[in-house]
Amino acid sequence: MGFLKRSVALLGAGALLLGAAACGGSSTPKANADGSASELRLGYFANITHATAIYGVSSGIFQKDLGSTKLVPKTFNAGPETIEALRGGALDAAFLGPNPAINGFTQTNGSLLRIVAGTTSGGASLIVQPNITDVSQLSGKKVATPQVGNTQDVAAKSYFKTKNVKANVVAVANADVESAFTGKSIAGAWVPEPYASRLLLNDGGKKLVDEATLWPGGKFVTTQLVVTQKFLKAYPATVEALLKGLIEANDKVAAKSPDVEAAVNAAIKVLSGKALKPAVLTSAFAALTATVDPIASSLKTDLEHGVEIGVTKQADLKGIYDLTILNKLLTAAGKPTVDDAGLGVS
Repeated sequence: MGFLKRSVALLGAGALLLGAAACGGSSTPKANADGSASELRLGYFANITHATAIYGVSSGIFQKDLGSTKLVPKTFNAGPETIEALRGGALDAAFLGPNPAINGFTQTNGSLLRIVAGTTSGGASLIVQPNITDVSQLSGKKVATPQVGNTQDVAAKSYFKTKNVKANVVAVANADVESAFTGKSIAGAWVPEPYASRLLLNDGGKKLVDEATLWPGGKFVTTQLVVTQKFLKAYPATVEALLKGLIEANDKVAAKSPDVEAAVNAAIKVLSGKALKPAVLTSAFAALTATVDPIASSLKTDLEHGVEIGVTKQADLKGIYDLTILNKLLTAAGKPTVDDAGLGVS
């Protein structure tokens, strides 16, 4: 009961702030007497691919490690709108996918953000209507992705291009994709978890492509933590506190214990108004890997995919990562450090 009460208080506040996210001020939060930030405005999604963020917020782990810094959580549908909130000064940090992070970095000439940690690999699939047996059948048909330019949107368009399939890729918010699928207004959807598992198990869909099969070793970044450069420069100790909580929460999610998965499901119910069915919850967690490694090598490929389909301009990603604080904490904890694939700050 104590956990659920905390979840309602913390997550409810985040949901209420969603509408205000795009109209926040551009100033960096003021400092507390101890030099930490007075608040940290954190964006994330109500997706299983954001399980570390969901658990870190709802369990109180993030707030515990932030101490006197007030955590202000805000939920979003997809990465592009989250980037707009970061650019507009409504957020200080956010969990989001690789392509929005790339666009946020390149469109500001490398001045907006740094990727400071990974959180999730895997957990995205193309689910189609049961009568579709081959990708070629999607030519001329509507296939949904969460938002134009988001990570799954880029993955879908890049894949269809390699297969010479002229699918009509349309944006459908995650919350609406099931009704679009059951109403057969779309032939399929390239979506993150738990939406892929919901279409598969609730709605009779067929998994045509597990995105993990398209990557070396099945490893690719799905979700990572970014921080605005202004906030990182002003409050490195606050970012360190958040990363300490991230490592703790990520370890809990990586263990895939029934208690943690149930806690994430309870939080999703608070955020979305509906809990996941047990089979969907199990399937969604099985499809992803919780890891603080940002799998930086895959980001280079994400850039190439974005350039190929015309949503990203060719650019130098040098400086998009700053894994200094994360690796410091990992070393102190006796854990392996992670690599930035040559794209870190000098």
